[in-house]
Amino acid sequence: MLGRLRRLIEAPSATQVVSESPDARNLAVVALLFHAASLDGEIDAQEEQTIAALVAKRFELSSSDLEAILEDARAAEAESAQILRFTRDIKDNCSHEERVAMIEMLWEVVFADGKEHAFEANLVRRVTGLIYVTDQESGSARKRVRARLSLG
Repeated sequence: MLGRLRRLIEAPSATQVVSESPDARNLAVVALLFHAASLDGEIDAQEEQTIAALVAKRFELSSSDLEAILEDARAAEAESAQILRFTRDIKDNCSHEERVAMIEMLWEVVFADGKEHAFEANLVRRVTGLIYVTDQESGSARKRVRARLSLG
């Protein structure tokens, strides 16, 4: 127990990693995508593929950079007990258009398995408010994703 406590004190926390990283907003976005994918109890292969494709396209990353940010984001999300550290970085470091695009990415992860789970949808609503995107903008992003994925 003391060893674990010592490691937590001595090691940089997820907050420090996210806040001090030059790619803080990217890491925060990807960590939230993993958080959304995990809310239905598991991250399935389709959700992982969706996250990787969204991140690669949005941030124009090489395959090695993509693997690194996916790994770092998984670790940051696993260490985090709350989403506020991620939403704060996004709110403070992204333009309004980037924040709306991030909400659309979250909706893509929600619908990656073809279903909208209540916990995942609730997360998107919470994040929407925390990063100052309107419910109308989030609803429009949701509709765009559903249309793109032919979910009606």
